[in-house]
Amino acid sequence: ATVMSNLGLERYLEGRGIRLERTGVGDRYVVERMRTGGFNLGGEQSGHIVMTDFSTTGDGLLAGLHFLAAMLESGRKASELARTFDTVPQLLKNVRYGEGQAPLEAKSVKQAIANAENRLEGLGRLLIRKSGTEPLVRVMAECEDETLLNEIVDELVATVENAAA
Repeated sequence: ATVMSNLGLERYLEGRGIRLERTGVGDRYVVERMRTGGFNLGGEQSGHIVMTDFSTTGDGLLAGLHFLAAMLESGRKASELARTFDTVPQLLKNVRYGEGQAPLEAKSVKQAIANAENRLEGLGRLLIRKSGTEPLVRVMAECEDETLLNEIVDELVATVENAAA
């Protein structure tokens, strides 16, 4: 799974003795980690699911067929199979920056990130990264306390916007 995968998935798997491996965003990083780790199932929160026993790319049709097979084998409804874990509230906001700017290098942004991580300690997680495809900083946090979640993301977005101004 990628760094964007919900914390609820990690907790669900952990409760079943399964360790979630996180990679950079993109099928290529997921597949690369699957190869080096000898794993046969991986994916992204966006819905790309890779099953290396059958294919080396995210294949929705293949994933759908396997899901239908699981329904037939288990005798359960799709709604019962699809909702196996509770997601942790997640908030993602993007901040656009100009050419030549590096807002993540700003001291104010680094300090705001450190403060946010301290506030989230044990309650959730924080991910701030540059987009690989656009001049954007992606600010993502997860936390059961939605008030804290909104405060943290809004404060970080404002700090990144100021650094990019």
